[in-house]
Amino acid sequence: MRSDVLIIGGGVIGLSIAREMRLRGVGSVTLLEKGVCGEESSWAAAGMLGPQAEADEGGTFFDVCCESRSLYPEFAESLLAETGVDIELDQSGTLYIAFNEDDEQILSERFVWQKKAGLSVKRLTAEQTRRAEPFISPDVRMSLLFPDDWQVDNRKLLASLRNFADANDIVIHENTRVESLVNESGRVTGALTKTGTFLADQTVLATGAWSSLIKIGDDAPPFATTPVRGQIICLRTAKRLFEHVVYSRRGYLVPRSDGRILAGATSEKVGFTKGTTDEAASELRNMAFEIAPSMDNLPVADHWSGLRPSVPDGLPVIGTIDGIDNLFVATAHYRNGILLAPFTANLTADTLTDKSIEMRLAGFSPNRFQNAAVPFGRS
Repeated sequence: MRSDVLIIGGGVIGLSIAREMRLRGVGSVTLLEKGVCGEESSWAAAGMLGPQAEADEGGTFFDVCCESRSLYPEFAESLLAETGVDIELDQSGTLYIAFNEDDEQILSERFVWQKKAGLSVKRLTAEQTRRAEPFISPDVRMSLLFPDDWQVDNRKLLASLRNFADANDIVIHENTRVESLVNESGRVTGALTKTGTFLADQTVLATGAWSSLIKIGDDAPPFATTPVRGQIICLRTAKRLFEHVVYSRRGYLVPRSDGRILAGATSEKVGFTKGTTDEAASELRNMAFEIAPSMDNLPVADHWSGLRPSVPDGLPVIGTIDGIDNLFVATAHYRNGILLAPFTANLTADTLTDKSIEMRLAGFSPNRFQNAAVPFGRS
């Protein structure tokens, strides 16, 4: 079968791109997923939209993260209207707390540069921090409040995107692993699977940690994605204990409206092993109890892991590959897949429809990893 656009990968990035292409009026959109849509790293995430809380400096990547965050109110509203699913955009803000002198020094430096950059950030004393979050440890020294760092329920986001696809004639083939892309003299014309070849005018590669395993013809892509396992535990309370997402330098707590508290996350290079470990659960419990000692008696209600896609410089891989036509890459979002989904979807759709990409985003290009003088795929 032939499509106008073929998307490989059914996580939040692939599903968001599929939705945006349909909204732009693309006639036929097909999505291939090696397993079940939304059940890899997107499902395992915590749903934080917090570029400021984690940033030690500005730059293009930080600006893009903030830009994508600003798209979320309209994104959430549109998805609710389109699918009836509330992705629970929570704009209560994020609180980053300090427990020792090193923590305080790092947060003070973060406060200074973000204030100079005109960003919304507030410095709270220990007393103000405990007033904002009564269950925070009495050992807190100070905190930073980031009012514009939010969260969504990532699993409801995935459900909404899947509902949109089903209601708008986006053809999805699950349990369909792509073996390679069809490369005809430097032009990708589709994807080869065990069940057949899927042809398309444009192909998007959005398979996360598995992206560099898919060859372009006989050649490997000019980048290498590495899986980084992240484990999260879930604690449950009768009612919501925290108003904000709460960070420390050791981890974070994400409160959900139904009383769940997600505590994460580890960063482990263990290949494609997705299992959970008692050691990680203990580490995450200790982190949570440092933030809020009153949580000591809460049992672990759930424990899961996901494989984040990473490349050596930590930036996403978004753009076209020199020497290869009709292929767009959107992968390696690492810990920012949920945050960057609307931006990546818009950028992909802009590029596929207008055939151009913003110069400021050249640093995200797959071509940054190439050292050869000859463009990829041609001799």
